[in-house]
Amino acid sequence: MNKPIHFLLSLRRCALLAALGAALAAPAVQAQAPAPIRIGMIEGLSGPFANTGEAVYRNLVWATERVNARGGVRLPGGNRPLLIERFDSKGQTEEALSALRLAVDQDITIVTQGNSSAAASALIEAINKHNAREPARQMLFLNYAAVDPALTNEKCSFWHFRFDAHADMRMTALMSVLREDRQLKNIYLIGQDYSFGQAVLREGRSQLAAQRPDVKIVGEELHPMARVKDFLPYATKIKASGAQAVLTGNWGNDLSLLVKAAREVGFDGTFYTFYGNALGAPAAMGEAGIGKVIAVADWFPNVPTRESEAFYREFRQRFPDPADDYVHMRMQLMIESLAQAIERAGASGPVNAATIAARLEKAEVTLAGQSARMRAADHQFQQALAVAVMDRQGAPGVKFDVEGSGYGFRVIRNMTPQQAEQPHRCNMVRP
Repeated sequence: MNKPIHFLLSLRRCALLAALGAALAAPAVQAQAPAPIRIGMIEGLSGPFANTGEAVYRNLVWATERVNARGGVRLPGGNRPLLIERFDSKGQTEEALSALRLAVDQDITIVTQGNSSAAASALIEAINKHNAREPARQMLFLNYAAVDPALTNEKCSFWHFRFDAHADMRMTALMSVLREDRQLKNIYLIGQDYSFGQAVLREGRSQLAAQRPDVKIVGEELHPMARVKDFLPYATKIKASGAQAVLTGNWGNDLSLLVKAAREVGFDGTFYTFYGNALGAPAAMGEAGIGKVIAVADWFPNVPTRESEAFYREFRQRFPDPADDYVHMRMQLMIESLAQAIERAGASGPVNAATIAARLEKAEVTLAGQSARMRAADHQFQQALAVAVMDRQGAPGVKFDVEGSGYGFRVIRNMTPQQAEQPHRCNMVRP
């Protein structure tokens, strides 16, 4: 055999051996790929509040992408990515419990939910029972939006962590602005008829009596949640009552339809809201909402800092559709807190709920200039709160609008975590 032919055959033999080696090595590489840490999101992804569920999903995906971009959760046995698994509760408590059972069947240790305090309460009770019954398969519940105060007071649980300010904390922030409105004499209270809506009206009455006893409550009403399609009868009663302002904890379509109906009947009073800064409410109110829609939140896009502006611009780059404009700092801080807790637990094997919970109740995180900590006594996140008023984009303090509406929110009151903090009534039982 001449040398050129021998050389070519040798090259082919090397190539075949290399290809065979790669084929044999590929499964080994795949086998060594770290398994993701799965987080089961139990939320209404269909039904009347599907838009809020999808908005939450975008927030959580973006938060996990940030962790994964830096290599994932850092553990001794190798970094592990975070992964959000979707479970549709259809906005129903029973469906949320069914979703929890599915998560258990899939060996998911961490679940998260928020858009219903009634569902959150049921999940806390179910997880408490599950963890007592199956100590080898214990679960954690991270709550990003269910704000009935009882959940970290009378119903507090070692396995439940709330990352939103509860209703009484939010009400206190709103009241710090309302009490300075010396023109206000008459107010109307309206809310959704379930635990959270009832808590908002109850606390509203209490704080009005304590801080503005001169303000008369001229109407108080609870309506079915997610079932009212026409709010004109409610708006007509509000206008006829002589109210100069409305205080409401409504969210989702129950808020946007309410403010739209109020505009249609010519109500020109102020709306003091928990969630008036998103999900269609500003567009529904339009020009009538300028200076009249006030909202409270843990963060607003127009918080006047460079870190905040950069954070919001990054979100808009990731989700450029104006309809997707729903970003919450607390959901980002929640995922950062979880990643921190898992890293401090240091386990590279199966996720252990009790070990992570012991670290999570001591979490302290900072993102985009916003710092917060978990209070171990009741598992209530302690963070800043802000109150803002609706105005046209381009007005002083309103660089960014909401959902492409042309209207944004200018921050008019800031409360530090220490100012927003409130006492608790939790008697934590630890395993």
